[in-house]
Parts: sequence; C-alpha cells; structure tokens
Amino acid sequence: MATFLVTGATGLIGRHFTRLLLEREDIERVTLLVRDASRDRLTAMVAQWPNPDRVELLSGDLGEPGLGVTDADREALRGNVDHLVHLAALYDITADDEDSVRANVEGTQHVIDLARDVRAGCLHHVSSVAVAGDYAGVFTEEMFDVGQRLPTPYHRTKFEAERLVREQHDVPTRIYRPAIVVGNSQTGEMDKIDGPYYLFPAISKLTSVPSLPLVGPDIGDTNVVPVDYVAESLLALALKPGLDGQVFHLVSPEPQPVTDVYNAFAKAAGAPTITVELDERVSRGVVGLLKLTEHIPGVTIARDAVLERLGIPPVLLDNLTFPSVFSTASTRKTLAGSGIELPRLEDYAPVLWRYWREHLDPFRARKHGPRGELDGRRVIITGASSGIGRATALKVAAEGGVPLLVARRQHELEEVRDEIIAAGGHAAVYPADLTDEESVHKAVDAMIAEHGRIDMLVNNAGRSIRRSIRLSYDRFHDYERAMAINYFGAVRLILAVLPHMSERKFGHIVNVSSIGVQGIAPRFSAYAASKAALDYFARIAATETHGDGITFTTIHMPLVRTPMIRPTKIYDAFPTKSPEQAADMVVKALKKRPKHIGTPIGQAIGLAYTLTPTLTDAVAYQGFRIFPDSAAAGGTDRIKLGRGERHLSRAATALAKLTRGFHW
Repeated sequence: MATFLVTGATGLIGRHFTRLLLEREDIERVTLLVRDASRDRLTAMVAQWPNPDRVELLSGDLGEPGLGVTDADREALRGNVDHLVHLAALYDITADDEDSVRANVEGTQHVIDLARDVRAGCLHHVSSVAVAGDYAGVFTEEMFDVGQRLPTPYHRTKFEAERLVREQHDVPTRIYRPAIVVGNSQTGEMDKIDGPYYLFPAISKLTSVPSLPLVGPDIGDTNVVPVDYVAESLLALALKPGLDGQVFHLVSPEPQPVTDVYNAFAKAAGAPTITVELDERVSRGVVGLLKLTEHIPGVTIARDAVLERLGIPPVLLDNLTFPSVFSTASTRKTLAGSGIELPRLEDYAPVLWRYWREHLDPFRARKHGPRGELDGRRVIITGASSGIGRATALKVAAEGGVPLLVARRQHELEEVRDEIIAAGGHAAVYPADLTDEESVHKAVDAMIAEHGRIDMLVNNAGRSIRRSIRLSYDRFHDYERAMAINYFGAVRLILAVLPHMSERKFGHIVNVSSIGVQGIAPRFSAYAASKAALDYFARIAATETHGDGITFTTIHMPLVRTPMIRPTKIYDAFPTKSPEQAADMVVKALKKRPKHIGTPIGQAIGLAYTLTPTLTDAVAYQGFRIFPDSAAAGGTDRIKLGRGERHLSRAATALAKLTRGFHW
C-alpha cells in the first residue's frame, strides 16, 4: 500500500491525477499540500472524489522554506512518504521573471528540501517540454542542456527547476515533461487559457464569416495533449517500479502543424478552415514580416491593441510553435500494454470547444438572447420611478431585458415594476440613495446575488438647477447638490459595478448628459458643469477599461418634458421631446453602444462655439437677457420682451426654435 504527498492538487493536472490516485485500491493515504487560503476550495473538491477518507490536508506554502510545513507535520511524514509528486507551478508564458522564479525555481528547491527531510521514496517532478527552448531538431528524453535559448521567464524557470532536481542526489527522482496541456478529452474540463485556447476568441469571431476557403501560411508545428492523458500516464509511470532516474515526454509522438490544430477547432466552431497553405518560402516571408513589426513602434502598438481585443498575448507570436520534435521512445515503451492511448485532436476538439464556449470564453457575457441585443440583459436604470427612467424601463423590458429599477421612493418603483410584469416582462426594484456609499453598494450586491450579473447601467437620475450666477452668490449648496447626484452619484454607482463588469469582460454604461454641455447654457452653471464632469470621467474610464470590454455612451439629451422642468414655466412654450422619445435615444445607446448620441442642434451649437466662440457668447448672452430666472429660482418670471412667459416674443420664439431642445 503506497503513500503519496502531492503539491498542486487544485491545479488542472493535479485535480485529475489525485482523483485517479484515489480510485486505486492499492493507495493507503494521499496527503495534499494546501495553502490556508485554498483549504476550503480543496476540501470541497475532495468531498466529490472517490475515497475521500484516505485524504489528509497538509497546511503549507510553496513560497516558504521547507514548504512552510510545521515540525510536527514533518515528523509525522518522515519515512512515511513513498512518492512526493510535485505538480505545483506557475504555468503562464505571460508571467514575469519575479513571479516565475518564486513559484517554479524557489518553490522546487523547497520541495527538494522537504523531500530530503522526510526521506521520500521518490520525487516525481512535473517539468515541461519548455526546457527544450528553441532547440531545432529531435529532442530526446535523455537530453537537457544542449545550448538552447530560453525565450521567456516560463522557459527559463522550468529549465532551472528541472536542473535543481537533476543535480540533487539525495532522493530518487523521475521527471515528466508534458507538452501544451489542454482540457479533458471526455468532458472538456479546463481551468485556464493557454496554448491553442488563445486562438479561440478569433475563431469565434470568424464563425460569422461565410465559410469560404482560407489561405494561410505554414508557420510550423506545435504539440498539445489532453489533461486526462497526462494524468493517466503520470500515474502509471509513477507506480511502475524500476524507473527512477528517467525522464518521460508526455506529448504527441508526431508534431502537430499549427494549421491542423486551427482547422480542428475551426471545424468544431463552424468557422472557415484553412484549405490552402502557402509554400515554405512565402510562409517564411509572412512570418518575417510579422517579426519586423516588433521594431516599428507605431505598428507594434496597433498590432498589440488588435491582439488584446482578441485576448491573444503578443508573446504568443514567438512561442506558438515548437522547433523541437520530442522523442517519446522511452515513454511509449514503458506505457506499452497499459491501455493508455493518446486520442486524436480531431476527435476531441469539439468537446474542448464546447466547454470553452460555455465556461472560459472571456467574451461569453457579450452574447445576448435570441430576441435581440437587450434580450436577457440585466440593466440598471437610475431615476426609474418617472420620466425618462420609467419610459426607458418599459422599453427595455419590452425588448426582453430585465430592468433593475433604482430610485429613492420604493412604492413608485414598485408601480413601474408591476406595470412591466403586467405587460409580460420582468423587472426588479432596488431603492437606493445614490449620494450614500453604503446604500449604493448594498443595492449592487443585492442585484448580483439575485441576478448573477449586471450587463448594463443607465445613469439617468439627475438634479437640474436653473439659476443665474448672480442669484447664486450665497447659494454654493446649489453646486454641491448638483455634483452630489449628477456627478458623484453616477460615479459612485459606476465604481460599484466596474469590478463585476471587468471580471466578466463585458459591460456598457450609458450616461444621460445634457445638450447644455455642448454649448453655453446660461443659468445652468451648476447643472451643466456637473454633467460635463461626468462626460470627461466617462472618456477617461473608457480608455482604462477598453481591454475589459467595457464601453460607454454619453447622451447629450435635449430638453425633455418631465417633472424636472415644471418649475420653469417658460418651458411650457418650448419645443421639447417626450419621455418616450428620450427613452428611444437611451435604448439606441444600449443596443448600438456608440460613443455619443445627440441631436443635430447640439452638434451645431458645439461646432459654433469651437469655430466662433465670441459670436456664440454674444448670442447666448441675448438668450440670457430674453429668458428670465423662474420665480422658483428667485427671479421675476417675467420675459423682458413680449407678453409673458407663455407668449414669447418673436425674438424669443425664434431663438427657442433655432436652438430646439436647448436649455435656456
């Protein structure tokens, strides 16, 4: 009855290997090293595995000397570990030197030290074919340091880790070098993006392209193996006696052209396949041209931006292929008769693709339901109890979306919700005060807990203040109140949802701004300034979150006939949009996700201020003279020309029509 100590049991290979280990009746005990932070996760895994009563969890950390194992635990292990299987490592070609050294080199040294101390029967070290670096030709299982170049921190640290194992002679060793490990060939299970998975987002985008023959360069060979083959082979080789001191390549015995690998997954996805390969001379030219772009700064930035949108790290361009051909003579000879066979990629590619699409696709959150762009979307709408917010909620629900209704007054939100439900839709109510941090986070946490996701946000709630500056000398609170809801409230909610959206690689935020920001809106210094602040926040946030798939739309909304404009009686005579028309603009922003939506008048006013700022000031000043402060703002309510606020002078009427929708 054998005993095992395993590091990295929570990893992809580790999970498969440990499960297989526990299925065997000749295994007495399996001790799993686990960090305290991962103990609960591993405990839950073990409960789902066969014979969990044989498992012991050992607190430790790869980054600590001796793996951080206590003296008492060392004493208990001493002489009682037949096999120490070292699977824990940082498998990431994009990782930097410091992280790679800490995990792969220093971590392996700590494993070796513990193996010596507890007098392990054999140290099984899982290395990688990456140790071959750029070696061109057949790389046998006996070869190691042959002057190869090691291009990335991953290559270098896996090489140094294997060197440490080879150069110690206190504990018998066996070394295993897997190729690029992909998901389980039966279930598709995979836990990270690596190797060919980096190509999947691009393949997914190609599924919408007509299935025409593609021409592609011959860029070389790669080597991928499913994790179940690696785990089964590793266990068989670990338990077979008489193999100490040997190295085993857990790889495909035949090199796999990158074109064939692409075609296997493209076929599974329903994307066009490469039917014609360019000859070797032309292919070398194409690859050379790609490498040349690395030395042209502007082109490099553009290339990397495109690759990032596809989820492809630029370093992959240099490490997609293997110049080495990995010999498997010893491995095949040792596994002969075991019944372990490497399945053909063409046979299990559909299983891997399906699992990736459902569980790993970084852009899967962008997929909508069959009814259209809003079908199934969870959309936060602030100020949803009336006006534009209410009208938007009704339209979003009618298109299959689920409005998450936010405002301060719960009973009014419930009326909107009930109206949506009566029409056959779905909605949920989350009363919140956007000026209160705790209230906002409580609402967002409840949304995520109850709906599992937040796809979109409409910052519609706002406070309008129409008052001239001369009436505001002793009313600084006007500016504070406008900023509190129009800027800080909106930003507070954006910051609350951004981590969730970034994690899902999708989110769209619509900020309902004002046409007044595009020009000069007399008497709206508090309101327009607070909206302008949000406009520029969104511009900057859009650049920082671009890589996370989060987009922003700013709507420079014209005058809308809502309860917010009632105190200004002259607006009764102004041409305005209805809440339903305004809601159409918001829905367009949610569905099309443009950077900006506005009106021709707003664009014209903005252009006029850019080209003729002095003249625009003069025209705006005339508007300031003609249209009075309302009584609610402390003014006289009286039009200076004409017969009263409901009967504007010809000049006032002309100006209102000329600047249709503008806030005078």
